[in-house]
Amino acid sequence: MSLLPPLSGRVRIGRRGLATLSSALLGLLLMGAPVASAPAASHNDYGLPDLGSASGGISSNDEYRIGRAWLRQFRAHVREWDDPITLDWIGSIVRQLAPWSELDDRNFIITLVASSQLNAFAVPGGVVGVNTGLFAFAPDRDAFASVLAHELGHLSQHHFARNMERQAETRLPTLAGFLAGMVIAAGGGGSAGIATMAGTQAAAISDQLAYSRRFEQEADRVGIDALSRAGFDPEAMPRMFRAMQRMASLQGGNAPEFLLTHPVTEARIGDTQARADAMQKVTPDPLAQLAYAMIRARALLALNLRQPEQGLTTLREDNPDPDAIAYYQALAAAEHNQVDKALAALDRLHDKHPDLTLISASAVEVARDARRYEEATRRARRLLRLQPDYLPTRLAMAEVALQQDPAAARQQLEDMRRDHPDDPKVWSLASEASGRSGHTAEAFLYRAEFDQLEGRMDKAFAQLKLADEAARKNGDFSMANRISSRREDFKRYRNAIEEF
Repeated sequence: MSLLPPLSGRVRIGRRGLATLSSALLGLLLMGAPVASAPAASHNDYGLPDLGSASGGISSNDEYRIGRAWLRQFRAHVREWDDPITLDWIGSIVRQLAPWSELDDRNFIITLVASSQLNAFAVPGGVVGVNTGLFAFAPDRDAFASVLAHELGHLSQHHFARNMERQAETRLPTLAGFLAGMVIAAGGGGSAGIATMAGTQAAAISDQLAYSRRFEQEADRVGIDALSRAGFDPEAMPRMFRAMQRMASLQGGNAPEFLLTHPVTEARIGDTQARADAMQKVTPDPLAQLAYAMIRARALLALNLRQPEQGLTTLREDNPDPDAIAYYQALAAAEHNQVDKALAALDRLHDKHPDLTLISASAVEVARDARRYEEATRRARRLLRLQPDYLPTRLAMAEVALQQDPAAARQQLEDMRRDHPDDPKVWSLASEASGRSGHTAEAFLYRAEFDQLEGRMDKAFAQLKLADEAARKNGDFSMANRISSRREDFKRYRNAIEEF
């Protein structure tokens, strides 16, 4: 038995908390502060402006610190979708785009928000977020990648830092407003995020929106270039813009927050279409498109667990590969405890597409969730012989070991802790494994690491206190020193959070 209480679920922010966070301004996706004397846009051949220097007065270290503090706050207020396979796939797309996105720092953290609302965002310090609703909206891999390419364009051009350089005095309310707006977007608040700006002067709002649109154009320029150079279809960006424009027109004031903070105009569509027309055409990779369709199937099933047929209908609307339909149906069968049927279908798909790791990884998870631990271990070991660093299966194998041999699970998680220090799931499993295998102080310390990553600093300090007491009781002064060092680190994290 674990010595620690079960992990509490993530919660959405309440109205009172939102009012506190929103302050006077909503940051418009890192571009929200009103700008004094914004520079005139100089145009290239396609009408996409170069807004000047991509550097800002805030250092990269400051961006990293601010971004991580923001992420802790964000995680404390929204519900994330715990799906390592999808997170790994998104990470692969980001890594494919990053070398072409004019980014210096490529140390990314991906967060996946459990929300049906269309949304994606990027925060200084390499934080990239995606709502599950984006999968429902983006019909193919390149369309999905075009949204990420645009967001990486915001990061590479240091739009946040350039705003803060001009209006440093608005930094704190803008950050608070940005956090509030993103929480609304994650939770489906529609135009409520824009309403948080109601207390500001009309002129400031006008400047804010105008400056945002210029930054949007620059992110388009960088993003579509990265999209093409990384081997994606540049036509996907104007295609997505047209689809977004139709959605905004149909939904009006009830449109997702993403469309309100990313206004799509005919000029933007024309600009990106002109650039796409001048770029090399791309032949879609059928296997890569199938992989996306299967990842999309995972998201659609998660969004429609109570009505899986609805998710299947959405998937079919875009005429995916029939094997993506078969994959969806296999996962749905597993959800209905038809484990043998699900595993047989996944094995057939694996035989047909042995290079798609996510298929065999899904089979591992199905066996684990059905408590067929020996089968899950066997399948995991077979997969890891081919891809030893594949994190989703390493995590699944550790979860199985946690039920059978906590000491072995603790050992498996050692390397994962070092390789993925910003992953809350790794720390939560490590805490459980340490507690069940009798390493009490370590268990409390790892729970503290989990809590601080989730933005629950009070709980994190409470866990550190318990860890210190356990270490001193056992005479483990090396562990006590380690805990003391982390306490100082946690204080810095808390101070960064309090800047909001």
